Amino acid sequence: MPIKSSFADSALSLKQQLGQKLMLDLRYFCDQGSSKRCRTPLTKLPDTLAKAISRYDIGGVILFSENTQSIEQIISLNQQLQQAASASKSGLPLFISIDQEGGRVARLPRDVATSFTGNMSIGATYPEHGTYFATQTANVLATELSALGINVNYAPTVDVNMNPDNPVINVRSFSENPDEVAVLGAAQVSEFEKNGIISAIKHFPGHGDTNVDSHTGLPKVMHSKEVIYAQDLAPFKHIIEQHSPGMIMTAHIQYPELDSSTLTNVEGKQMIKPATMSRKIMTDILRKELNYQGVVVTDALDMAGISHFFSPTQAVVNTFAAGVDIALMPIEIRTPEDINKLDALIDSLISAVKTGQLDAHEIAHSTQRITSLKSKFKLNALPNPINALANAKHIIGNKAHRELEASLALAAITQIKNNNNTLPLKLGADQHIHIIMPDTRKCMAMQQAISALSSQPLSFSCSSLQGFDPDEAQRNINQASIVIAGNATPNQSAVEIGGMDDLADNPNFALNNAEQPKALESLLKMAKQKNTPTVFISLRAPYDIAQFGNYADAVLASYAYNIDVDKNDLVSGPAFTALAKVLFGQAPAKGQLPVTIKQSKSH
Repeated sequence: MPIKSSFADSALSLKQQLGQKLMLDLRYFCDQGSSKRCRTPLTKLPDTLAKAISRYDIGGVILFSENTQSIEQIISLNQQLQQAASASKSGLPLFISIDQEGGRVARLPRDVATSFTGNMSIGATYPEHGTYFATQTANVLATELSALGINVNYAPTVDVNMNPDNPVINVRSFSENPDEVAVLGAAQVSEFEKNGIISAIKHFPGHGDTNVDSHTGLPKVMHSKEVIYAQDLAPFKHIIEQHSPGMIMTAHIQYPELDSSTLTNVEGKQMIKPATMSRKIMTDILRKELNYQGVVVTDALDMAGISHFFSPTQAVVNTFAAGVDIALMPIEIRTPEDINKLDALIDSLISAVKTGQLDAHEIAHSTQRITSLKSKFKLNALPNPINALANAKHIIGNKAHRELEASLALAAITQIKNNNNTLPLKLGADQHIHIIMPDTRKCMAMQQAISALSSQPLSFSCSSLQGFDPDEAQRNINQASIVIAGNATPNQSAVEIGGMDDLADNPNFALNNAEQPKALESLLKMAKQKNTPTVFISLRAPYDIAQFGNYADAVLASYAYNIDVDKNDLVSGPAFTALAKVLFGQAPAKGQLPVTIKQSKSH
């Protein structure tokens, strides 16, 4: 059933409709195919890809950090992408999307764009500041993305982090309280869309109570229906009612209490449908029950939660049959030869419509939602390239934005304990501070932040948890006037380092970190035996305070540890600057824990 595009006079053919329903990643591209995995970042659009975008009427692309190197380059790439789209028969503009949540997940270079300290730090400010930081950070993220020609942000994450062992959400969640997540999420959606950025809230129906990362496996949530509605679904329901977002992203998670029906996987086995492929969840609950009328996009289909069980074609067919509008990253395009896979995929989808696996009327209706959203946000209004560059340089990472980033970092710092008035630190000249951090750069960031505030000359030593000499660490701790120890758990997940490609490069990236908690515990015990005043800082998800907090006299949480290194090798980050201010009593720690920490037994 052809449909009228709101941009072009001609009706869209079935092939064009299917092209609109695909969102491609162009992370790496090698013009010369080779036997090795292609690892050349795509920073400008090659002709072969431009022609494919035009030929297949592709609906959108997703950018990764490999595609975003400087303001000029990003604007130029996005203009090339939109030119390729405008050369298609339909002339429909592209969704140019990105994961710029802030905090752990930020794809724009941190030294260029403002990336903030993330959602849980916003949650920590909620009792004192309400929705102020949610609104203001979304305003900055939106104006910076818009200036670069990006029009979709996969944010905010409105998963309710109920599981301390959640490897992929944790500090990407505002809180364990669904009401707070709902209010803060709605504030961000409203502000993103007011500033011309389509907001894609994620991951429906909720990724907050999982201990498996859907990048590396298929999580299953065993909540009762009551819990699902009261916790996981609650923020989505509230946001749809308050300010319905342009997009909602699915979760590759099994929810047997919502849908226990099965489908056949690539091994011929029956398995419970992941939410992404569940018509009951995506159509009956999201569309009919919650009355969501916007565009539904899958989480990346190359994630193991899907790709281990289904071929790319099966995955897209099952997703579209469930009522989802856009397949994100359906196939990997890394070389000119891979473009043939796109041809084959679209042919398979046309066959699926002809054989009745997919409903032609539904495909047309889905495409209508996509074109209406593009029309509503006026995606075809491209600025003059020269003006765009001058405007972007004025906006991105500017002084006011950086000041807001610093304000949020400071407002979030949470003091959990302060025995013996350990804080603020009272340091005399030439006193020795021993810093323990996950890596040397974080030691440097902490040292430089402290040095910048101290009126006295101080000496420093460092134990990096990636590797240190125990005897030397013992000597340093024995000489130290104070020990400052930072820890970041859980380890980086695939989403932060960019997605599934990295796991293929280094499948054991998380295993070398297994010894670090033991190393940290041994160093904290040394300090305790010596009665050296010790401050423990939880640099990420604050659940680690249960394990390490009892060794320390004072405990702080920062929810973030991101750093930049400038041309003079100065290492800094908003969280470290904020921590130094609290350590020296130049500012109070007014944040409050957005999650519950189970108290461990006393050491």
